[in-house]
Amino acid sequence: MAAISSTLPQSVLDKMNGTSTATKTSTDEAQDRFLKLLVTQMQNQDPLNPLDNAQVTSQLAQLSTVTGIDKLNSTLESLISNSTANNSLQSANLIGRGVLAQGNAISLAEEKGIMGVEFSGPVDAAQVIIKDASGNVVHTVDLGAQEAGPIPLLWDGSTTAGGKAADGNYTFEVKATLAGTPVATTPLQFGVVTAVTTNSDGAKLSVPGLGSLNPSSIRQVL
Repeated sequence: MAAISSTLPQSVLDKMNGTSTATKTSTDEAQDRFLKLLVTQMQNQDPLNPLDNAQVTSQLAQLSTVTGIDKLNSTLESLISNSTANNSLQSANLIGRGVLAQGNAISLAEEKGIMGVEFSGPVDAAQVIIKDASGNVVHTVDLGAQEAGPIPLLWDGSTTAGGKAADGNYTFEVKATLAGTPVATTPLQFGVVTAVTTNSDGAKLSVPGLGSLNPSSIRQVL
């Protein structure tokens, strides 16, 4: 019976020690190739016309530059990965929270409907016009003067005729002016964040009625 050897093959020892050539980074491989080429070049140089110091220094500088760029890329990839993870964790805090994002729909339930508007600049007159599914004006609200930025709005279901609108889905538009000149506005739709997903594009917020949103598209958290 053959004796059992206590000496493991070098390839196995390398793997156990984490020094297998398969574990070398692209930077290490590039350095090895460069140094082998440089040594070979120096060994086979013309004795009557040897490499001067400037040539050797230039080649070493090129190696240093390549190595530095590779390390910089690795650092950037790590920072991007960490940033994505942090954004996902922060976005997870929005689950169950009400948010406002671009959209012009409003849902009225139990005499309460939430919406919003974002003004691109200050205004001295603003008006919200609420319409039913047929496009008929149900109610008009004068907001007066407003500063630039987003504001939330609450509709109690009141109608221009003095009654109460039925629960359901409506749309709205906003008109604003400053000294008679129209000012750009963005209608904001209300929704509740129900889930957060992460993919190669980063974190996405699932908001029923608004769809899958980038965190940056949220204009206000309520």
